[in-house]
Amino acid sequence: MMHKSLFTLLITATFFVGCQPDEDLASDQTKQDKKDVVVPPFNADSAYQFVQDQVDFGPRVPNSDAQLACADWMASKLESYGAEVIRQEATVFAYDNTPLRMINVIGQFQPENKRRILLYAHWDTRPWADKDSVESAQRQPIDGANDGGSGVGVLLEVARNLANAKPDHGIDIIFFDTEDYGTPEFAKTESNYLSWCLGSQYWSENKHKPGYHAKYGILLDMVGSNTASFPKEGTSMHFAPHIVEKVWRNARKSGNGKYFTDEISGHTIDDHRFVNEIGGIPSICIVEYHTNTLMMGMSAYGSYHHTHKDNMDVIDKNALQAVGETLMYTIYNE
Repeated sequence: MMHKSLFTLLITATFFVGCQPDEDLASDQTKQDKKDVVVPPFNADSAYQFVQDQVDFGPRVPNSDAQLACADWMASKLESYGAEVIRQEATVFAYDNTPLRMINVIGQFQPENKRRILLYAHWDTRPWADKDSVESAQRQPIDGANDGGSGVGVLLEVARNLANAKPDHGIDIIFFDTEDYGTPEFAKTESNYLSWCLGSQYWSENKHKPGYHAKYGILLDMVGSNTASFPKEGTSMHFAPHIVEKVWRNARKSGNGKYFTDEISGHTIDDHRFVNEIGGIPSICIVEYHTNTLMMGMSAYGSYHHTHKDNMDVIDKNALQAVGETLMYTIYNE
């Protein structure tokens, strides 16, 4: 996942406010009163293996051989589960104007269904461990087991279930590239939030189908660590508070409420910002964020964030299970 920063002042100047009409609230209450549908079981062992498979390619950095190999693997997985796959490729430019090969991988389930839900994660890894305590290691790429790998692992397991049990809505799964190539902390230039999330910025301006729209979107980012805790993220609460409440309610109903807290975190700069702001699709982010670490001078995103500690040792099947079950419960009860 990209470096994230608080931008409360900026967001008030640039964002529109998401809201939910009264009829939608009433509809949600009616749905709560109905008997829940049968939700296919989410297999955390399978999701964990999908994370391991990505790490085995090596760092999935733009312009690398690992990038090409992993993109092919993700596309083939989605195709094997019955999705119609689109590879959206383009050249984008890094903070220092380095040209980057960008590959967004898009899987469409029931593409004929006009009612759609968008699920997404980034799949690239940080080219530098710029938060690593060992200075000599700071310019080396990271494994990105949690930051990149975990969201993709969960969504591939969701895709595996979609092959056999179709919800009422069509589902689009997007793996965004070049999210984590934002300005490094050691760069001798001022950080610009637009240097992050290049793949989702590109897609939001060039959607894979003309006129594409989804009822809402859910972003997964850093969802598999052994320190996972998911507050109500600030940008999500700004754009789509009704979707946050829906998902957090479903977390409780599916038995995973302990991971989904009622704290409200700071705003983060992540793919969902651009899908909301440019793409016009109300979206939320499920992301690990520890609000109590900020006052202690620690990273809110965990001690592994943008370091070489972000490897398979931090991945916890229980966290993958909690997020996967909550997501499955949400899309099958929509």
